[in-house]
Amino acid sequence: MGKHRAVEPENNTQEEAQNPQNDADNAEITSPETPPAPVKTKAPAKRDDFRKVPGPSAEVEAQRRRTLRNHKAFVTALLIVAAVIFLACSWWQNQEGGAPTWVGYVRAAAEAGMIGGLADWFAVTALFRHPLGIPIPHTALIRKKKDSVGEALSGFVGENFLNAELITDKVSQANIPEKLGAWLSQTENAEKVSREAGRLTANAVRAMDPKDAEMLIQSQLIDKLGEPQWGPPLGKLLEGLIEDGKVEPVVNELIDWGHKKVLTMEDSVVTLIDERMPTWAPRFARSMVGERVYKELVDWVTDVKNDDDHEARHAIRRGLHNFASDLQTDPELIGRVESLKSDIMGSTPVQGAAEAIWAKAAEAIITQAETSDSMLREKIVELCVKWGTNIQEDPHLRESLDNRIQGVARFLADNYAPEVTNIISETIERWDADEASDKIELMVGKDLQFIRLNGTLVGALAGLVIYAVNHLIFGL
Repeated sequence: MGKHRAVEPENNTQEEAQNPQNDADNAEITSPETPPAPVKTKAPAKRDDFRKVPGPSAEVEAQRRRTLRNHKAFVTALLIVAAVIFLACSWWQNQEGGAPTWVGYVRAAAEAGMIGGLADWFAVTALFRHPLGIPIPHTALIRKKKDSVGEALSGFVGENFLNAELITDKVSQANIPEKLGAWLSQTENAEKVSREAGRLTANAVRAMDPKDAEMLIQSQLIDKLGEPQWGPPLGKLLEGLIEDGKVEPVVNELIDWGHKKVLTMEDSVVTLIDERMPTWAPRFARSMVGERVYKELVDWVTDVKNDDDHEARHAIRRGLHNFASDLQTDPELIGRVESLKSDIMGSTPVQGAAEAIWAKAAEAIITQAETSDSMLREKIVELCVKWGTNIQEDPHLRESLDNRIQGVARFLADNYAPEVTNIISETIERWDADEASDKIELMVGKDLQFIRLNGTLVGALAGLVIYAVNHLIFGL
């Protein structure tokens, strides 16, 4: 048991070829209720394919080995005692003058106990190895039938534990929505959810490769922004804003700005008129003309500002409407916008926008996720408490949530149960046969030694009863 030799695939193949009853063994090990597993065509396993069987720590394994050795030693000692008693009684009965009657009873009990103990020793040992190293047929079953055991076990688990009806019934009995609502409605639990969600979010953001995030922003945002023509969409947008009256504030701002600007341009207007007047005109005439023009300009701008129905305002609106139409239909204007777009998209700020956007976004997300009193964390707490309270108070919501949970459980059971069971069978297939047999014996071997103990004791009792009945009937 202390040494494990690697299992060579060629040896297994040869051994199974020499043993024509291997198929019968498979039928014995597989539960009769389990449907036969589909035949798989597998390539011969390579030595490197075998994996070390996972197990407990070295200290726990050492303790289990000591316990198993102690149980084996005790049961073997009991078998030896039975053999010694049998030999002693046989020797006594063969002495001159014979032996008392009770010696026959003891001899019969010891003989039957010894036989029962030996039979059960053979049965228990045959599960894990060849008894005394002799390759007797139908022995070392776990080592030779490891794969069949794995397939039978995976089928049993799939049918009895991953059954959709069973799982959904258990999920329904668990009253998950009610328990979830009661738990979430408590503020301290909602804060736990918020804290863990924040930690998960921050770790996820930190784990992301900045280059991947920047590439995603570049390809899905910036590059997408530069793909279509800008003119028609901008014209359509401006047209919609005009129809909804959303540009009126812009018109008002433009007129207010113009009015304020004109009020500060008196000297400029007078100087401009003076420069444009004929040089032979008298200076006072030039000054009077400039002041008159400026006054008329101020009066006109004031009228435009105060009159919402002024013709100048209509002219501005018509100009904006025509501009929106030209953005959609005028090839020359569209081309100018595209040229402007090329300059903008090729500029240094836009080229480095993905890096800047991700840096700012990541920093903001991490800060919000890790700060307990941030808007994000507080919103999560608020939503959890509100959702938990709604679940408790609304029976229709509980029923709907329960149906959804059952639907998810059924979906997972129907679609992924085979994947789980395949993990069991494939994992066992990749185990080293000798090591797997040793590990299994280590786990259940202590209990199996009680079979040997019971075999010795029950055999002794049965032998005693049989001898007693025989003695009473025939006097032998």
